[in-house]
Formats: sequence, C-alpha cells, structure tokens
Amino acid sequence: MGFTRTYQMAGKVIEITSLHKSVHRYCKDYAVSGKADFCVKTSESDIEYERERSAKNDIAEGREIAQWSDGYLEELAVYRKIAEKMPEYDTFLMHGSAIAVDGHAYLFTARSGTGKSTHTRLWRELLGDRAVMVNDDKPLINISESGATIYGTPYNGKHRIGNNISVPLKSVCILERASENHIEKTDRSQAYKMLLQQVYRPNDIFALKKTISLIDEMCEKVTFYRLGCNMDISAAELAFNTMSSQ
Repeated sequence: MGFTRTYQMAGKVIEITSLHKSVHRYCKDYAVSGKADFCVKTSESDIEYERERSAKNDIAEGREIAQWSDGYLEELAVYRKIAEKMPEYDTFLMHGSAIAVDGHAYLFTARSGTGKSTHTRLWRELLGDRAVMVNDDKPLINISESGATIYGTPYNGKHRIGNNISVPLKSVCILERASENHIEKTDRSQAYKMLLQQVYRPNDIFALKKTISLIDEMCEKVTFYRLGCNMDISAAELAFNTMSSQ
C-alpha cells in the first residue's frame, strides 16, 4: 500500500509513491495533474538508508544521534531519488540560498553554518517586496542554450522559505565570514571546488558525469563572486549593488 500523487519540479512532472502521507503534505505546493516524466517510489529500505546516513553524519560531526521520524526520513529519500534523476533533464540540485530581485536570481552558497540564510534575509530587509525567495536550501538549476534557470523546490530549509517559481540565474556567490565587507569577481578555477562540494553528487556514475558537465556549462553562463561579509545589512547592500550592476 502506498500514497501516490504527481508534482512538478524544474518543469518536470514527477509521480511520487510513498509509504507515508507526510511526504505529500511536504510537497503540496508543487502538486499538479498530468502524465509523469518519471516516477519515484520509496520503500522501507530507503528509509533505513536515510536513518543510517543521518546517524553517520551525526557521529562524524560529534553530535548526539538524532531520532528522526520515518516520515521525515522518507522525505529525504524522495528528495535524493529526485536529485539522482534530474541530470537526465539537464538539471541538478545545489545547496544554497537563492533570492530573486527584479527578475534575476542570485544564489549564495557556502559551507553549512556560514550564514547563507542570514544573508538573503538581509536582502529582503534591504529591498522589501522587490526581493522574493526562490529557495533557502536546495534549489534545482536547469542548464540550456539560453542560460541557467533556478527553480524553487519543496526542500527549502528548516524555516520552509521559498516559492514555486523559476527565475533566470544571474550570479552565484560564495559566501565567507569576514570582519570587513568585501566582494570581488572570482573565476571558474577558484569557484569550482566549492561548487563540487555544494552540488548534489549522484551515486550513479553516469548521472555524476552529467552533473559535472552541467556545472561546466553553468560556469560559462553565470557570473561568480566571492563575498566576505560581517552579516550587517551593509553587506547585503554591497552585494546587491555589485552583483546587479554587472
């Protein structure tokens, strides 16, 4: 027995069959009808895999092992299966906080705990209604001849900040903490290591190769920056003024 419904993410209709209803409550803002481009189905073994993976990460980080519900772990399993499949459609998932202003999107990526969400919150404080969150944790990025497009997903962070929208991606910014605010363009070679760390890396070797190829294409279509910031609203002002004008 399972629960089945279809959703649209990054322009693709996905049929999801799960063991728990909570998966569908989580994805409800993306529900559609229509023929699926591909199907995702989870099992008890997928849930157990996520439980073991979570425990290993907690041990590696020196944290107490979290006791997650089966429903939450199944949500992770669904996200992982979607991310594994998306490279077939010239799309990959990247960890970061994405915000759109005046029809252009800006993606901030960094190691966990650096302050990506805090920085995009400062953009919203600075720009008001002009700034719209795309996704605060796991957006999808599609690469085509016309450029890069970033999409909201249900997987939008612990505060569930994001929207079911798509926006042309103008810039990717690597965020770092600094006592004094500064921003500069960075080239592909300097950005590449962080990109590889923050992108979802499929287990399937062919999907992984395609993901790397898509990253290479993205590097030709968007501008990259490195931002050192002190988490004051002046950092958001500096970043926006620089990235939007170039």
